[in-house]
Amino acid sequence: QVQLVESGGGLVQPGGSLRLSCRVSGSIFSIDSMGWHRQAPGTQRERVAAIHSDGRTNYADSVRGRFTISRDNAKNTVYLQMNNLKPEDTAHYYCNNWPYSDYPWGQGTQVTVSS
Repeated sequence: QVQLVESGGGLVQPGGSLRLSCRVSGSIFSIDSMGWHRQAPGTQRERVAAIHSDGRTNYADSVRGRFTISRDNAKNTVYLQMNNLKPEDTAHYYCNNWPYSDYPWGQGTQVTVSS
């Protein structure tokens, strides 16, 4: 059974930074492509960024240049470094495999950008 545990969210002022972590257990993490998603109240879940087993990355236009996705295969963990945060980045953030997101969703972590 694959388990995803996200952490690192919080309240930050516009222009601030946060680093999210997602620890994965129960899968062969090193061969998985992994991604971060987010969902704000009243909206559909949105794909934010992805990292493939070979290190290639993809970003949504809304976060490109501000967010960086990375992974540590030794720790079975994928990260999302978020810089220059904007109020519109406020959402609940989740990780899952990419592109099918067919692992059981974790609890996610809340990011709130507000002054």
